Amino acid sequence: MYIVTGGAGFIGSAFVWKLNEMGIDDIMVVDNLSTTEKWKNLLGRRFDDYLHKDAFLETLLEDGLPPGIQAVVHMGACSSTTEVNADYLMGNNYHYTMSLCHYCLEKNIRFINASSAATYGDGSKGFSDDDAGMRSLRPLNMYGYSKHLFDLWASRHGLLNIIASLKFFNVFGPNEYHKGDMKSVVCKAYHQIKETGKMRLFKSYRPDYPDGGQKRDFVYIKDCVEVLWWLLQNPEINGVFNLGTGTARTWNELAKAVFKAMEVPENIEYMDMPESLRDKYQYFTQAEMEKLAQAGCPVEFTDLEVAVRDYVTGYLAQDDPYL
Repeated sequence: MYIVTGGAGFIGSAFVWKLNEMGIDDIMVVDNLSTTEKWKNLLGRRFDDYLHKDAFLETLLEDGLPPGIQAVVHMGACSSTTEVNADYLMGNNYHYTMSLCHYCLEKNIRFINASSAATYGDGSKGFSDDDAGMRSLRPLNMYGYSKHLFDLWASRHGLLNIIASLKFFNVFGPNEYHKGDMKSVVCKAYHQIKETGKMRLFKSYRPDYPDGGQKRDFVYIKDCVEVLWWLLQNPEINGVFNLGTGTARTWNELAKAVFKAMEVPENIEYMDMPESLRDKYQYFTQAEMEKLAQAGCPVEFTDLEVAVRDYVTGYLAQDDPYL
């Protein structure tokens, strides 16, 4: 059995799709469906069981999980960068992950964790996933700090040679539709352009970046699940790894790719950034990918324009936009 926490969420449900594609359906999905439309990500997916995240943790702590678990792919977390309840994030993102990691180590179960590029803060400390520089990082929000704390804990206890933790950069692609304000700009742009014929981007508040010139490392969900699958097949590969493309692109380039994929004339409007975000905004992210490559990962990352076209034409423009 394979357990995927956050299995109805964006990355988690995409990985369930990948497991199904590889002929695997002995899967337990762990999540919190609540009143969201995450359940739609599971339509057409094959899995044995679903457990609410609280029931799963209780069962785990009581040692009541079934035998024969091959791996836990822990994608479950509150991923909102604007969440202000620090106690909630400490419990849901940090302590929950610690408990799950402890269990996997005791039972000799492969453990793959979702960290985040939000751990890098404003990027002034660089974007190296080398263990040595981990303690110098200063996340800009509580979400990033909750992810950073687990990586620090794993490093402090010498666990990074037996577990894998992935720092996801700006992931986009099908199955993110339930994420509200946390949806990718590609997804938001498609609907904006379809409704208004234009796309809105934040203005820049730094003289070294023009409006729309802020840069991100955008990575396609299909590439992310290929990396997860490779790690599942290679349990000897462990540590903290960046998961981006290694190439930063501007929001303007992203916007142009969406307009081109939709075959609509470019029309970009720049809007004021909320004051609450201005001192927490990342102007540049770019994953250093040498560590993953040196570990032998064979995944070739999709060019931004190709990935955007696949997402727009193959999913967003379809009646059924799910994987």
